[in-house]
Amino acid sequence: MTSQKYCRLPPKQLVPRLADEGIYLASESTMYRLQRRFALRSQTRTTTLSHVTRATAVHRATAPNQVWSWDITYLPTPVRGRFLRLYLVLDVWSRRIVGWKVHERESEELAAEMIRPICDDADIDPNGLVLHSDNGKPMRGSTMLATLQWLGIVPSFSRPHVSHDNPYSEALFRTLKHGPSYPRAPFAGITAAEQWVSRFVAWYNGEHHHSAIRFVTPDERHFGLEHRVLSRRQSVYERARRARPERWSRSSRNWTPVGGVVLNPQRTPTVAAL
Repeated sequence: MTSQKYCRLPPKQLVPRLADEGIYLASESTMYRLQRRFALRSQTRTTTLSHVTRATAVHRATAPNQVWSWDITYLPTPVRGRFLRLYLVLDVWSRRIVGWKVHERESEELAAEMIRPICDDADIDPNGLVLHSDNGKPMRGSTMLATLQWLGIVPSFSRPHVSHDNPYSEALFRTLKHGPSYPRAPFAGITAAEQWVSRFVAWYNGEHHHSAIRFVTPDERHFGLEHRVLSRRQSVYERARRARPERWSRSSRNWTPVGGVVLNPQRTPTVAAL
């Protein structure tokens, strides 16, 4: 936890990475306890949502390229009040970033131009693919909707005037902007922004161990490698348990792959007791 290689990682990220290297040292709870004892806990920014609302659109993904989510976020420039726009598309099942563009403005035409190349790069038939977004003008514009219809993509939208109805894209933007690599200075221009986003996407897809998918990387899940990775981790834990059974008070950690993912599941209504 004090090494140059791992000092920035919290225990929940460190333990899976060590397991991928065939190493088991201790559980997350033990590492957190050591952090408190030796004052090793780093100061990290966290974002808490006090209230999460539910969207009316419900879609289930059981494999990659079934449900995508997309949104636009601002990137600052040296000119006050002027921002670049990052268009970013995410696969809901694998959490993999499947496409992105940086532009100087928001436009339904630019959004429409982005979708077809992403489908081509992924080498998929987009017919039946669900594309979820909020209700911004680029998302609901006639050019964008016509493009989706032509490709056979099913548009899905958040409820009007309701925040947090596009949770996967929102969570990704939090990771993007609150991570240690996010520049402190504004982006000098589109080229600088594109260079940084390219590096972020490579890290996020190929190195980031995502907590919602058992701490495998989005690439590992998207391309069918998660079963092998998680099986290796399970073997590491089983060997550690056999070697020191007195250290294990309960069953070993769950390393089974995550199944289907639901976009904005509906709350199950409760029936009041008579």
